[in-house]
Amino acid sequence: MTLRPADRSLLALAAIAIAIAAADTYVVVLALPDMSAAAGLDALELQRSAPIISGFLLGYVAMLPLIGRVADIEGRVPVLLLALAVFAVGSAVTMLAYDLPGMVAGRFLQGVGGGGLVPATMALVADLYPEERRGLPLGLVSAVQEFGSVLGPVAGALVLAVATWRGIFALNLAAAAVLLLAVGRAARRSAVVDASAAARRAAGHDVVSWLLLLLASVAGALNALRPPGVVRDLFWGQFFVSYVGTHRWLTPVGLVAVLALVALLVWSLTARHPLLDLRRWWRAFAAADLPGALLLAAALGGIVLAFGTGDPAVQVFSPAGPWYLLGSAVAAVLFVVHLRRASAPVVPRGSLAHRNAWGGLLVSFFVGSALIAAVVSIPIFAALTVHKDSQVAASLVLVRLLVALPVGAVLGGWLLRRLPAGVIAGGGMLLAAGGFVWMASWDAESLEHLVSTVPLLVTGLGFGLALAPVNAAVLAATDDAVHGLASAMTVVARMVGMLVGISALTALGLRAFYAAQRDIPAPAEVCGDEGSRCSAYIRLQLDAALTQEQFIFAGAAVCALVAAVLALVLLRGSDTRERGTAGLLIG
Repeated sequence: MTLRPADRSLLALAAIAIAIAAADTYVVVLALPDMSAAAGLDALELQRSAPIISGFLLGYVAMLPLIGRVADIEGRVPVLLLALAVFAVGSAVTMLAYDLPGMVAGRFLQGVGGGGLVPATMALVADLYPEERRGLPLGLVSAVQEFGSVLGPVAGALVLAVATWRGIFALNLAAAAVLLLAVGRAARRSAVVDASAAARRAAGHDVVSWLLLLLASVAGALNALRPPGVVRDLFWGQFFVSYVGTHRWLTPVGLVAVLALVALLVWSLTARHPLLDLRRWWRAFAAADLPGALLLAAALGGIVLAFGTGDPAVQVFSPAGPWYLLGSAVAAVLFVVHLRRASAPVVPRGSLAHRNAWGGLLVSFFVGSALIAAVVSIPIFAALTVHKDSQVAASLVLVRLLVALPVGAVLGGWLLRRLPAGVIAGGGMLLAAGGFVWMASWDAESLEHLVSTVPLLVTGLGFGLALAPVNAAVLAATDDAVHGLASAMTVVARMVGMLVGISALTALGLRAFYAAQRDIPAPAEVCGDEGSRCSAYIRLQLDAALTQEQFIFAGAAVCALVAAVLALVLLRGSDTRERGTAGLLIG
């Protein structure tokens, strides 16, 4: 049986949506100073704008298990559409934000929507392809996702060259809106649409919802942007004067936006076929064990806030990190107690009990721990050596690794037809470990030579090779009814591994840095009367800084090696190879 063109189109559109969401993880890096200024923060307070990035990570990681479980209960396509809608709303909120809370709220919604796309798409692949044919589509989805990560900084730089930072989120909004319409159209022709498709078509003709949404959007945009020509007008300007103090949402325009939004929510709760059927989604979230999901979200959120709000170049985690981790531990204990008592928990009992399932999650954790070292430390190493005057050029060195990642992802998916998942994932992580060992030997001149590209390409290829096999092993070891949850937990494991890994590796690197600094003689011993300004002393300081990055690369090599061993041992029973010619008959 051949896969229908509509199903292929649906998967392709979902993969593109994942790429856009992945790009959004890094797209704000270059725009962060401008966004901070728009939020009223001083240039010296850039660290206070870190929640703009961590807010996205919090939404992406903490809500993934709940969204994955809802995808199992409600269906893949409805969750895809909902995730795109939430991503679009988050993009609009961020684009129109004028203060830090608004930006963080918008980025959080973007993270929720972007994260929700991943488990729904991975589960959709499992629905449409048999076990022995999932490798290549999973590899393609992973490749597109990693390509989005490469595209993010580049796309952000291109937009900033012709527009302000708001243009980045305007582009996100436009892309999400187009994809929302395209996915809806493809879904109506797809074999995976459920029996409620007629009700969704009726919802599309809900004129009241569209009018209220338009009114709330226009009033909200005017209230946020406050066009100078309109605000200074004697007549129209009075609609921007606050009734109480200077709060924007207590102006006539702000109140119109708020009241229209409230009316839209009331209509969505009472209408027969509203554009956003809140009653239906409430039932779905309740069935997915909302209390348990919130406890799990709190446990994951504490980890994200502890490790995701510090500066990885200088600190292990944020100053409030111990308190975040304490809250995370309490939530985790309560979650375990809840799992034992709930009749239908968000993580069904035994759903991840197979060795290949929990083993895949463990491998994914260490893959993330190693990968984050490359993402963070390679640009830092480049900035310390060959690109001292350009952070953008230093960041682009990482692209040499990232361009190999999608190639490895496709190759890994293709190899799944011929080799066991554990062998491919283990081999890929051995390649990554070898690349990191090579990078650990770099000195101040290494990046000036073309041969330095080899370990970057090898490491990226190794990471790519591991992605599809791990996903395929977890999906093969879990029931169809929990594929959304299993896919979500695989992504969560990798993201948590990235956050914890950079903390542990930074601690290792800082320890090496301080030890190297202690061995540096006093400036007078090295430079005489020149003090600390002579080139010899500056080189010693640079060598100490490079020692920190070299130790991080070495630590990443250990993490990659651990991932390789775990893949070879724990995933050895996961065999997704084609059997005879039977697999060739399926689309």
